[in-house]
Amino acid sequence: MLLGCGEAGVARPARPAPAFALTDLQGKTVSLADFAGRTVVIDFWATWCTPCKKQIPVLNAFHESPAGRDVALLGIAVDADGSEVVAPFAAEHRIQYPVLLGDEALAFDYGAPGFPALAVVDPQGRIDSLHLGVIGRSALEAAVDDARGRPP
Repeated sequence: MLLGCGEAGVARPARPAPAFALTDLQGKTVSLADFAGRTVVIDFWATWCTPCKKQIPVLNAFHESPAGRDVALLGIAVDADGSEVVAPFAAEHRIQYPVLLGDEALAFDYGAPGFPALAVVDPQGRIDSLHLGVIGRSALEAAVDDARGRPP
């Protein structure tokens, strides 16, 4: 459920981000706690989601840009078939940021009613904003700046 929508497609839930510990495509466990004190951008997506494919180049460019240097960018794939379908998809689409294997339940815990959905978690561990649908690079950079600038 979206609470406090400020503009179409953006929610500002201002609540603690749900904790997670998920496996990446190399088999390593990655948790939200690993990024304590940093701004974290989490993209919930699926291989079967056509708009999710359009999000990848934007996220790759952000990840490689100066604006993305000190931001933890994580892609959480919600595919039920896990790495069997996600790993080849990530390679084919040249995803440059870490991809974790999650599920729809975690995405829903973050407030995502569909995909793609992008959550920006502030350095205090709160969901600062949730963006539904494809987000442009300038809007992503503004959301990250906003999360960094919000007082504890």
